[in-house]
Amino acid sequence: MPNRPLRLIPLCLVLALTTARADEAQDISALIKQGQSTQALERANQYLVKDPKNAKVRFAKGLALVDLNKPADAIKVFQGLTEDYPELPEPYNNLAVLYAQQKQFDKARQALEMSIQTHPSYATAHENLGDIYAQMASQAYSRALQLDKNNANAQTKLTLIRDLFTKPGAPLATVKPTAPVVVATAKPEPVKPEPVKTEPAKPAATVTTPATKPVKPDATTPAVKVEPSKPEPAKTEPAKPAASSRDDKPVLQATEAWAQAWSKQKVGAYLSAYGSSFKPPRGMSRSAWEAERRERLTASSSISVSIGAPKVSFIDDNTARVTFTQSYKSDTLKTSTGKTLIMTRNGDRWLITEERVGR
Repeated sequence: MPNRPLRLIPLCLVLALTTARADEAQDISALIKQGQSTQALERANQYLVKDPKNAKVRFAKGLALVDLNKPADAIKVFQGLTEDYPELPEPYNNLAVLYAQQKQFDKARQALEMSIQTHPSYATAHENLGDIYAQMASQAYSRALQLDKNNANAQTKLTLIRDLFTKPGAPLATVKPTAPVVVATAKPEPVKPEPVKTEPAKPAATVTTPATKPVKPDATTPAVKVEPSKPEPAKTEPAKPAASSRDDKPVLQATEAWAQAWSKQKVGAYLSAYGSSFKPPRGMSRSAWEAERRERLTASSSISVSIGAPKVSFIDDNTARVTFTQSYKSDTLKTSTGKTLIMTRNGDRWLITEERVGR
């Protein structure tokens, strides 16, 4: 069936860079549009010698390589961007386009699903994913017809897909630029404490308890009725708090400490926030992941990480999910994205056992 090219995204990243760096990337992009991709590639390489981490110039270099028909080199550039900046959806999308051109539809599908995971409202990635599924369906129907030439159902479905991709007016080779995606940081709403209803004490039952801070009752815990004491008073020990108490405060404190260690580039404290069962991304070993994180934390002259609108939900007594908006800023990059941490209680500490972009 005819292949409808997927939409390759031009230079539109969720980045806030300095004017000089942004102008450099735009100048390189302008050279590509003027058909001077060789000059664009040379200029990008020259700039990256002095600023190898610049995401926008690296992105422009990938576009120049695509225009020069060097897909293998372009894939390396976009793959590197997804590893260094996994919160950006555009490099995943462009990887999918290149994989689709090589008929590697399963890899293209995986890349688009990652793009959508970082930004669920990314319309271009959703459209491209639909086209990938159609291509995969076409292959399956064609294979079915090879095995059974009399399979009328497969022939009908294959014809429908071919009609869809060859319908007059369909955008078979449209490459449209998209407006930059702006990720707004949600402002946390003030939490109003719920009034605690108390029953007046009965004269016959005077119960003395140690002063404690008010704790919201767990919605899953049934209310406990206190029966009046018998005429003969019985000595009772103050009730000890349950070991399985679900308290947001230590979880949030652990999350904030992790962000502060990252901001202050305290590598030891940052790495110690991750539990022994934490699984690094991309199938990396723990030692390789720690070496990579150590290098990135010390590469920038300054880092600032802040957490917005954090929300804790308990999976069980010893496991909690924390979702928030992560705002990251360094001397080369500024991003804002949703983040989820799965944290597990280890003694009196809460450690990260899973980390992913998105909520």
